[in-house]
Parts: sequence; structure tokens; C-alpha cells
Amino acid sequence: MARIYLDYNATAPLRPEARAAMIAAMDEVGNPSSVHQEGRAAKMIMERAREQVAVAMGVQAADIVFTSGATEAAALCLASAEVHCSHIEHEAVSANCIVDQAVDNTGKVDVTCPERSTLQLANSETGIIQDLPEGLFASDMTQAFGKVPLAFDWSGAQMAMVSAHKLGGPKGVGALILKKGTDIAAQLRGGGQEMGRRSGTENIIGIAGFGAAAEASAHDLDAGVWGKVEKLRNILENAIAQSSNRTIFVGNTANRLPNTTCMITPGWKGETQVMQMDLAGLAVSAGSACSSGKVKSSRVLLAMGYNETDAACALRVSLGPTTSEEDIMAFVEKWTSAYEKFMARQGANV
Repeated sequence: MARIYLDYNATAPLRPEARAAMIAAMDEVGNPSSVHQEGRAAKMIMERAREQVAVAMGVQAADIVFTSGATEAAALCLASAEVHCSHIEHEAVSANCIVDQAVDNTGKVDVTCPERSTLQLANSETGIIQDLPEGLFASDMTQAFGKVPLAFDWSGAQMAMVSAHKLGGPKGVGALILKKGTDIAAQLRGGGQEMGRRSGTENIIGIAGFGAAAEASAHDLDAGVWGKVEKLRNILENAIAQSSNRTIFVGNTANRLPNTTCMITPGWKGETQVMQMDLAGLAVSAGSACSSGKVKSSRVLLAMGYNETDAACALRVSLGPTTSEEDIMAFVEKWTSAYEKFMARQGANV
């Protein structure tokens, strides 16, 4: 059986549009800071991509600072201020913040001082979407970008971080989005690229792929692709619920990303489930993929009030535009078979 990829929140497969844009950019020899014809051609590729990302994000092109990814974007916007956040934030954010904000059992965060806080728009593990308060200092929009309708200028945030590879662009490129009039201090100093906000010769090939992926993702949203993905996610959860009355679907009554299922089957470690599904030809996850391969109880689920034991039993399944109902039912079949064996070992009735 061909392998089935159900880990889009970790990274999305490269879109054909992004691949084509990157291949075309490889043929441009110029440095975008050079004033000759070759340099201008390279700069034109970069500025077209900037416009593509801007349109998809609902901002002006001048408000986009290209970076090496959302991690660098987070460091860039958080380095010069004392900012507060909660434990549900990605580690690239929380590592730069004071982590002291409360999370309730629905996954919602109590933001007491928006102008000194950062709050993700959507969580990578549970898919739970937050209501961003007006005047928010910053927001990690990485998981939401390309999956839900989004206009940064309407979000109420001063800054936002995004990454190309979550929406079908290449790895190693992202952006910091700035509200008009917002300024930042450069962390990488040198040639003054990106309007003095981030020095270093730009990754033209990656940026070209980012722009093409952003444009394609906007077309998917307009075409209702993610509504179809949500229906598949619901089919998956309903089928699993019929197989296991023990399994808990985290955040299933909340506003979630249309593609994300986080499920806890008490006693059955998420790490074990991931390995069993991998051997069965399916790629899923036990949580965030950005912790250098470490397997541990989810900070997100612990913050929501789940105990250490149950949090270690979480499995994340995240779908994408190319996921089919056949893929979903193959996962349900393989997971159910493994679950029945697990229950038999527990000496319980299935």
C-alpha cells in the first residue's frame, strides 16, 4: 500500500506551484541588492512573492519582512520587549516570553494585557482557534495561515509570524508581518536588507516558493477546499468514536482548524500509536514536530488540565487538500485494528 500522509500540521507537502516557482528562480543568477539587470530580475522575483504573501495575508507588501522561518520571525519581534504568553504557545514563542497566562479546559487563553502579550491564532496540536484581542502585541499565525480566512489588518495584532512550509511552500523561509507604522530593531545587522529590518542576502528560491504557495492557498480557500477537508475530519472522528468509546477528542466542541484531530485514548501512549501507524504505512504525530524528535507529554494538554498520563496518550492527525476519503478510512481501519489489539492486551472488552 502506498504511504498515506496525515501530518500536515508538521509540514505540508510542497505544492506544484511552489516547486515550479522555485525551479524558475534557480535560473536567476543575480543578487537582489545589485542594480544591474541580473540583480533587478532577482529583486523582481522577490517582490512578486512579497506581493503574493501580502494579498494572502490581507496586508501591504511593505509590511512583510522575509525571514528564515517563523522561529526567526518570533525572535525578531519578541527580542526587544518583555512579552507574556501561555503554555499553549509554540516553543519558538514561549522561549522568548514570560509564560504566566492562564489556559482554561477548553484551550482558551485569558489575555489580561494585550499590548504586552502574544497569542497564537490556532494551536498546532489541538487546532483550537483563539479570539485575538484588539491591540495584541503579536500573534503566531503559522498554523492558521492558508487554512482559514485571514486578514491580518483585521486581527487586532501589531505583529504576526508565519512560515512557508505549513501551507505547501519550502522549509526554511517565513515572514514577520508588521501593522502599518510598527517598527522593529534588526537582530541581524549588516547590509540592511528587508528595509533595514533583517540583513542578509535574501533566499530568493525559498521566497519564490513561499509566494506561490501563499497564492495557491488563497485560491484553495476561495474554492472551499478546506470545507471539504473539515467534512473528512468529521468522518474520521465519527468513525473512531464508533470503534472506541474510550477515546477523547480534544477541543471538538470548540472552534478548530478544519483539518486537525487531537485524540486521547487513555493508557495507549501516543508514541506507540505513531510507531504502529508508521509501520502500517501512515504518517501521523504525537504532537508538535518542532522539538528535535523529543517525545514527552504535551505542554498544551497539560495546560488545558489533562493529567500527565493522559497527555502522553495523545495522537494528532492533520489532513490537507489532497487527503481523500480513502485515506481517512485506511487510517480508521489500521488504527481500529491496532486499538483492538491494545484492548485485548488490557484484558478488556472491545
